[in-house]
Amino acid sequence: MTSITIGQTVPDFEISATGDKTIHLSDYTGKTVVLYFYPKDSTPGCTLEGQAFRDANEDFTALNTVILGVSRDSLRSHENFKTKQCFNFDLLSDADEQLCALFDVVKMKNMYGKEVRGIERSTFIIDTQGVLIKEWRKVKVKDHVSEVLDFIKTQLA
Repeated sequence: MTSITIGQTVPDFEISATGDKTIHLSDYTGKTVVLYFYPKDSTPGCTLEGQAFRDANEDFTALNTVILGVSRDSLRSHENFKTKQCFNFDLLSDADEQLCALFDVVKMKNMYGKEVRGIERSTFIIDTQGVLIKEWRKVKVKDHVSEVLDFIKTQLA
């Protein structure tokens, strides 16, 4: 599978999500989708990023935008993470890395001096027609969510 680039229509996908749901991208036709990929549930950076999206979710919702978090963790891990952090959006379990491959987010990373395969923190904006319109790669958590929100505000202005 080749990865998606800005300006392309994102193929409809089906993936398991928290709340015992199966999500299809087509479920969100007519809404803007923030799809953010993060390395691992319940780790410090991923927790801060999720909390920032949680705290801004009302602002995103007011802009007809849905937030979806994605990692390779299991649904059970996602459910625990979502409950503990009171996340008000769904987490998608991409254990088989199909969505990760589509967005080309699995990279070789250095962890404690060892090379490991992992998700590179990344965020993608899919417009109301299913077209990829913006991406952030190698995301730094601090101020990222406000940057995403500002981008959506300018797109809808």
